Amino acid sequence: MKTGYLAPEGFEEELAAELPKSAERFDRLFLVDDAPQKAAWAQNIWHDLEVITFASISDAAKQLRIRGSLWAFYPFQYVRKGTLIEKKLPYFSAKPLSFPCSLPKAPLGSWMILNENTLLASSQCSSPFPHGAPNFVQTAIPPSRAYLKLWELFTLIGTMPQAGDQCLEIGASPGSWTWVLDQLGANILAVDRAPLAPEISSLERVSFLQKDAFTLEPDSSVQWLFSDAACYPEKLLRWLEKWLARDTKAHLVCTLKFQGKGNEAILKEFEKIETSRILHLSHNKHELTWYRPGKF
Repeated sequence: MKTGYLAPEGFEEELAAELPKSAERFDRLFLVDDAPQKAAWAQNIWHDLEVITFASISDAAKQLRIRGSLWAFYPFQYVRKGTLIEKKLPYFSAKPLSFPCSLPKAPLGSWMILNENTLLASSQCSSPFPHGAPNFVQTAIPPSRAYLKLWELFTLIGTMPQAGDQCLEIGASPGSWTWVLDQLGANILAVDRAPLAPEISSLERVSFLQKDAFTLEPDSSVQWLFSDAACYPEKLLRWLEKWLARDTKAHLVCTLKFQGKGNEAILKEFEKIETSRILHLSHNKHELTWYRPGKF
């Protein structure tokens, strides 16, 4: 059994560190002769890979159509031939998503050309988006593009704060995540040493506390806890452990921001937290997103 792991652009080495050294590499795509494993730095995982021999461009398209309706071509090599095959497949264009939205229901497969007469294809990928990257209709209102991380996460997990929910956001400045939560109708306590952007701090459902967020104690009224704070993951985990020790029911959404390599140990500590998951969103940079569902 082969499994493919597609790295986010620029983070191939981070993904390689999670996978067996025997993994075969095709630029961003790593092939492993084994069942799927956890890979936080994988933007998309290709399950149950098939090696398909084809006699012609038409035959290649036919072989793919037998296995699925919608396909995303990974253009590592033989790009011209792949483009000709792609033209013979059912037309697929990922329309920009208007948030809030649901995940696409139709499965999206991925494929590449190994050599002149061989395809590698997976009709079952971990992401329903082309190469794991959703395309949102963007807005110029928030003070930074960080809001896209929350849009992507909420779309992937299928849940988000509702009108009237109590949210705590630490490391909130300049306020892009706060803006998302306000748009959803939630009540937000935003905490940071730096001030929010004026257009965010003036929002009716936003309260701002200018202080060190890590001095805050757990609060049972919080239904969603968010952190996009610029801090070491170790510091964030020590603070979160206070909330977990109080058996908080809150949904927990945190960005894990790294400097350099050698982050495997702290990732394992976050992975040990029950029901949580770690993923690299297409709008993350040198960081991962950690999510633990709440009990509200």
